Order: sequence, then structure tokens, then C-alpha cells
Amino acid sequence: MSNYKFKTTNIRGKQYVEVNERIKFFRQEEQYKNWSIVTDFPMLEADQCVCKAAVVDPSNRIIATGYAHEDRTASNINKTSYVENCETSAVGRALAMLGIGIEVSIASANEVAEAIAKQESEPKEENIMDKAVAYVKSQTDKQKAYDAIIGKYGDQMTDKQKSGLKKFVR
Repeated sequence: MSNYKFKTTNIRGKQYVEVNERIKFFRQEEQYKNWSIVTDFPMLEADQCVCKAAVVDPSNRIIATGYAHEDRTASNINKTSYVENCETSAVGRALAMLGIGIEVSIASANEVAEAIAKQESEPKEENIMDKAVAYVKSQTDKQKAYDAIIGKYGDQMTDKQKSGLKKFVR
């Protein structure tokens, strides 16, 4: 086994290996001599794509695969490079499935950073039920509070949620 020291990126206290580090390791290690990485796009559309990457040994056997999906609107970089990002992610995942750079996680630093950025940019969905329960509990006239919630949010609640909320009306 190699003593290769992977360069990592710290994301929220965890170290993640970057895809370029996985590729460098794969290309320089004797055990992977004459192996290849093959990519294919089973879906390639104007605004999104899916890439499949396969790590293939010298006898042309597929040893590991990785898939990725990218949407052109997901980030500023994707506006011009969603296909390239998708291919890079798929390659990183295929190499991770081969066991390269997975001391902490199969996800690469790029994938984790993008996922965090996407989560932080998405508007936080209000949990209507939690707010409704808290509101009804805090009111003296619980029936009036219940009626107000149903009037305002009833179309966004399931029957089960409505009957659950009704239990707080005594």
C-alpha cells in the first residue's frame, strides 16, 4: 500500500479529499498502471446532465463506477460548466468506490461544499405543524386559535395534521 498523503479540504471540521487528489493518486500508483477512467453521459440536456464514470482495469473489466447529476441553474459555475462539473463529480465518486481517498467520506470536498452551498441558498421551509401546535398551545381560546390556523394554512395541511392539531383544542 502506498504512503501517499492526500491533500484534504476542511469543511465544517471534517477533512475531505478533492477529486484532483484522487485522480493524481490513481494515475501515479503502479497498481493502477494501464487502468483507465471512462465517462459517458446517459442524460445530456440543455439544463441538466447525468454522467457515469467507470474505472476499468487492463483487461477491460469495470471495477468501479460513479454517477453524478448536475443542473445548470444550481450554481454560478454550473451556468457555464455544468457538464464538466458533472464529469468531475462522477470520476471522483468512481475513484472513491475503488477505495481511493475515502478515509473520511466517499463524497469529495467539491461535492460537500456544493451541497452545503445549495442547502444554505435554499429558502428555509417553515414547519407549519410545529408553529401551529405552538400557537394553539399558547392561546387561551384554543378553538379560535385552531380555526385561525385552519383558515390560514388548512390547504397546506393534511387531514392527519389537522386532526393531530385538533387534539390540542380542549
